[in-house]
Amino acid sequence: MDLAYSPEYQAFRDEVRAFIAKHGKDAPRRFGVSRPSGDFLAWQKLLMANGYAARTIPKEYGGYGAEPDILKSRIIAEEFANAGLPTGLSGQGISMFVPTLLELGTEEQKKKWIEPTLKGEVIWCQGYSEPGSGSDLASLQTKAHEDGDDFVINGQKIWTSTAHAADMIFCLVRTEPDKPKHEGISYLIFSMKTPGIEVRPLTTMTGHAEFNEVFFTDVRVPKTQIVGGRGQGWFVANATLKHERGMLGDPNQAGTRLKEIVALMNKETLDGQRLIDNPLFRDRLLQLQARVLAMQFHGLRLLTAATKGEDAGLARLIVKLQGCELNHQLAALAIDALGELGVLYGDSPHLRADGSWQHRYMFDLGLIIGGGTAQIQKNIISERGLNMPREPKPAKV
Repeated sequence: MDLAYSPEYQAFRDEVRAFIAKHGKDAPRRFGVSRPSGDFLAWQKLLMANGYAARTIPKEYGGYGAEPDILKSRIIAEEFANAGLPTGLSGQGISMFVPTLLELGTEEQKKKWIEPTLKGEVIWCQGYSEPGSGSDLASLQTKAHEDGDDFVINGQKIWTSTAHAADMIFCLVRTEPDKPKHEGISYLIFSMKTPGIEVRPLTTMTGHAEFNEVFFTDVRVPKTQIVGGRGQGWFVANATLKHERGMLGDPNQAGTRLKEIVALMNKETLDGQRLIDNPLFRDRLLQLQARVLAMQFHGLRLLTAATKGEDAGLARLIVKLQGCELNHQLAALAIDALGELGVLYGDSPHLRADGSWQHRYMFDLGLIIGGGTAQIQKNIISERGLNMPREPKPAKV
């Protein structure tokens, strides 16, 4: 197997490196789960102008308009990860909703929503989970009944990331109550400023309110604001989830974290010895490095399938399952490497990296659950990939 890049791709890599050398020092370092700051919006605009963000999005929808080239996209991801630079804005709008619209949206929807979303002018949240419908998402009970040209929505969503800052929501509601649960769902998009919407922040163990409860009371949404047609919401929702799981388990993110930990262990000491020279810490680091490399090589497997136009299928689920658990374990090593400083949280002059490792450690634990729990992912992989018997359902009382 020849894994070398051709001269064309080597020249493209040189272009990316030249861009990073010129502009990397001005790149913003953190974003968070609120609205993007002015410096991040400016960074996004610069990346889009040079084809490093929204690269293959057609120009008529506000993208760069390059022909799809998976290897060039991978080179961009690798070089930005190596430099520790953000590849622009991501999140639910850009990483999940935009590709869903490109696949299943109408021409009018694409022209209206994709460009402002790419530019960070419109922030989206995702209305999926409910208090009684998490892993069994198709059992959701938020209802929408017809009233003239509108749907009228009543119900509740939970664990809604960025709802407190979002302009718009893509939301699953039950429009066909008499049909089987998978066939009665529709995928609606509407403004978070619509009368009847109440957002209640949920403070997590991070100390921040990254998630929210959202309540709908007689919320009126025009019937035209539907993606994929009535009763097709489950199909559209799974298209979105496919992109979400890839976003949550990005192997480049794990590689960047590994480099940060190596730098940390070269700096931090224990009894006068650098942690990188401590055999116990070094052994833990090497074990995690092996897993990061395995994730990156698995990414090459997915890349090969994509270049051949093949559906990677269950191989995509491994990305989310392993990636989220790996990121949490990387953060755990960093916490231990910080020693007594690792237990600090909040405001302290002794915090390293502004307390980002402590926040990652607790936030990443939630991501093992979010986007499809690790237990559900394992069930799907074992049942569909390894042909193991289905997990028995609990008996009805």
